[in-house]
Amino acid sequence: MKAISKDELEQAAAIVYRAMAPTALYAWPLLAEALGTEVWVKHENHTPTGAFKVRGGLVYLHRLKRERAQVMGIVSATRGNHGQSLAFAARAAGLPCSIFVPHGNSAEKNAAMRAFGAELMIEGHDFDESRTYAAALADEKGYEFVPSYHRDLISGVGTYALELLTAQPDLETVYVPIGLGSGISGLIAARDALDLKTEIVGVVSEHADAYALSFEAGHPVATNSAMTFADGMAVRTPDPVAVDVICRGAARILRVSEVEIADAMRLYYSATHNIAEGAGAAPLAGLMQEREKMRGKKIAVILCGQNVDRPWFRTVLDGGVPKVG
Repeated sequence: MKAISKDELEQAAAIVYRAMAPTALYAWPLLAEALGTEVWVKHENHTPTGAFKVRGGLVYLHRLKRERAQVMGIVSATRGNHGQSLAFAARAAGLPCSIFVPHGNSAEKNAAMRAFGAELMIEGHDFDESRTYAAALADEKGYEFVPSYHRDLISGVGTYALELLTAQPDLETVYVPIGLGSGISGLIAARDALDLKTEIVGVVSEHADAYALSFEAGHPVATNSAMTFADGMAVRTPDPVAVDVICRGAARILRVSEVEIADAMRLYYSATHNIAEGAGAAPLAGLMQEREKMRGKKIAVILCGQNVDRPWFRTVLDGGVPKVG
């Protein structure tokens, strides 16, 4: 994929800011105390959908409406945040939006997608199967199939990274979660466009480590399952373009356990009183894993979303780990 320029990111930001303001960036003292380093949190949990994905949805739909005279509607697959972003943007664009989710998907994310105007379809046992159903409906109804990884999505979500790295250009390391790869790709794009040396560390669940395996192999490697309560990272089949971008732009990818993710969610709540979903807490879990290595440095973590179901969050606050499968 051709590099995304600063100008492209700034154009995307102009589109995003018609619907939302830049998100907060705070250095919380209790996080610094717990980790022994200066920690800046990029609060993508404070967007209109509670997650960073809304930025990409807005930019994708803007381009689609501009370039296509007739768009019948859009369809996609998701575990929740991508679907909310598309429903939010489609409603603003006046387009029908159908979203496929797997059986057992987050009840509260499902409710939010419906509230934003999506027609919700529950098909498949995981995200990858839901995506197959979504593509079939696109062919049947003549809808635009919206992938989870696309240049417009990357330039859109990359606006969070432009905000972060413009405000704090001397960050030594940034930890970011990996689902299908748009978030880390946007961060790499902004870092490179600003000509910075910031180290970027991707974080995946040890139970959904296709991107870690792919990074280590230098090419896409799929897995047979992705059973993690951090549903935003529950991906079995990596995108080949994303793998190439990550292999060229990331320093390393960490695997974190379900226990480590839950510990990070609890630390976020006790230190900042912010709610983090599993994928949102994963970057902090990665930093906690490397706290000795990062001691005394200036670090940022991306709190990419807050959309966790109440029963799971209750389990986490009570000291447990939500069970899946």
